[in-house]
Amino acid sequence: MSFDFIKDKNKKVHFIGIGGISMSGLAAVLLNSGFKVSGSDAKNSPIVEKLKSFGAEIYIGHRRENINNVDLIVYTAAIPNDNPELLEAKEKNIQLMDRAEFLGHIMKGHKYNVAISGTHGKTTCTSMLSHVTLDGNLDPTILVGGELDIIDGNFRIGNSEYFLTEACEYKRSFLKFFPYVGVILNIDADHLDCYKDINEIAETFEKFSNLIPDDGYLVGYGEDPRVKNIINKAKCNTLSYGFENADVTARNVNFNKMGCASFDVYKDDENLFSVSLSVPGKHNVLNALATICVSLIFNITYDSIASGLSKCKGAHKRFEYKGEINGVTVIDDYAHHPTEIKATLSTAKKIDHNKIYCVFQPHTYTRTKTLFDEFTTAFDDADELILMDIYAAREKDTGIVSSGMLGDAIRERGIKCTNVHSHDEALEYVKSKVGNDDLLLTVGAGDVVIVGEKYLESK
Repeated sequence: MSFDFIKDKNKKVHFIGIGGISMSGLAAVLLNSGFKVSGSDAKNSPIVEKLKSFGAEIYIGHRRENINNVDLIVYTAAIPNDNPELLEAKEKNIQLMDRAEFLGHIMKGHKYNVAISGTHGKTTCTSMLSHVTLDGNLDPTILVGGELDIIDGNFRIGNSEYFLTEACEYKRSFLKFFPYVGVILNIDADHLDCYKDINEIAETFEKFSNLIPDDGYLVGYGEDPRVKNIINKAKCNTLSYGFENADVTARNVNFNKMGCASFDVYKDDENLFSVSLSVPGKHNVLNALATICVSLIFNITYDSIASGLSKCKGAHKRFEYKGEINGVTVIDDYAHHPTEIKATLSTAKKIDHNKIYCVFQPHTYTRTKTLFDEFTTAFDDADELILMDIYAAREKDTGIVSSGMLGDAIRERGIKCTNVHSHDEALEYVKSKVGNDDLLLTVGAGDVVIVGEKYLESK
């Protein structure tokens, strides 16, 4: 593989935040291609150790002296402007490239790039497609935003023209990609710290669809009106999916006691084959249909599609079964948007249970503020909500919103909700409440998973 921005593989590429779920995969692709790679991260991790075993030179902590004989620096949108390595690079006039642009360059080295976009479901859909393309022997390179057992992590280096990656709309990153197949799972209001409203978000997804060449394909959820509008305007080939009024549909849908669906796949009213999923929830029927559309484009056999989907148990943190103790089942989910939370709780209701206790940690002040009203109605399917403080991530607390405010608004709707201010406080409250056959859900994109893990360690 060759990259047009680096002609000499003796040059070194440095990744700021190399242990991140997206950056690590890019570093692995370079290492596999023979480039020299260094990087830094705030802490050590299994991902960092894995990259070290591939030959990466990695520093723990961000310092100016980490920039040593470096020719190109790759960084993410989450890296602050006062990062010492960024400052050092600017002073030394070292070439800088953001993660999305760098990923776009890597995509140029493949013919069949699949970019999976949407406000929700990208990681799960990419996980499903990973299973199917591997079962179909396409030998893809895979970058996924979660830990996936079948590839022993969050990336896989293949030796074919097939490349699978998530395509995130945050700060319009996916407009730097080169998709042959673009997937739009849904369009919802999110990342309102960089978009003014839902209309601007939809316009950006339309620009993403325009990146697809005329002989490429746009796959989209036909029952989402914003996605449908983009499909209707597309100049490339299109495939829509849904439960009805779409090119590819799911019919005769049934759920087992664990909430996992079985259904028949139809294309243009022709019954193609049947599928049984190993991940729960109605929303995962839609993720499977998106995966099936891409698989049909690549002429993967029906047997391999059904087999791959049945083997997919999802990525870690996507309705992940963590364990059971004292008759209580603990599940962790990455949901941090009201639509995702509703889907998670709806899925939980399909599982045999007594009560659902949901420990939720809001993610970022901006999202909590801009979607405040939506959050107040997101927990109706929980028997009780345990609400943690807001996980700041990249933001600072300006006092404009708090979990206390959100808790008050939720309680006003008659939902049983208790605010807690630490993992230990959440754990002690949960231990005093849950009982036999209850479900304990830890929900959020921060570190709320600690509560469930500590509960499983308790006696």
